Amino acid sequence: MPEDNPRSLIWETVVPTETRARRVADRINRELAILLQRKVADPRLAGLNVTGVDVDRELAYATIYVTAPEDEQEVLTALDRARGFLRKELASNIPMRAFPQLRFRWDYSPDRGARIDELLDRLKSEREQQEEGEDPNGPPQDDPLASAPDAGERDLSTDEG
Repeated sequence: MPEDNPRSLIWETVVPTETRARRVADRINRELAILLQRKVADPRLAGLNVTGVDVDRELAYATIYVTAPEDEQEVLTALDRARGFLRKELASNIPMRAFPQLRFRWDYSPDRGARIDELLDRLKSEREQQEEGEDPNGPPQDDPLASAPDAGERDLSTDEG
């Protein structure tokens, strides 16, 4: 039988597991999506997408990642102003002893994903052009560095000693 350590037993009962934090995050995500559709009338939040929610292990903070067609700063300002209302509404729908503080962050991953797709498409078209025998950069140009000596080469005739 493992040794009973009262300190570890207290820690296990006080600090929620990562699984519970993940469940709480999923629930906040669902409830917030419904809340934004039905109860928030701010036009700056129209078209707002909640892309993810992270809740820390102690359930003290919920970081909510959002994107929207509107200006990033304008949307985050509107969310900051609505933070108290949103937290109160979420707390009334999700029973917890203490509801996490809400933090809103802009999610840049859709923009990054679109940029990666654009780069991949360009590489694919360049590869297809090369396979067809076309140079995607046009005719070859003289390379001024091609005739320059390597940085590692030295003229030994001028060395002294």
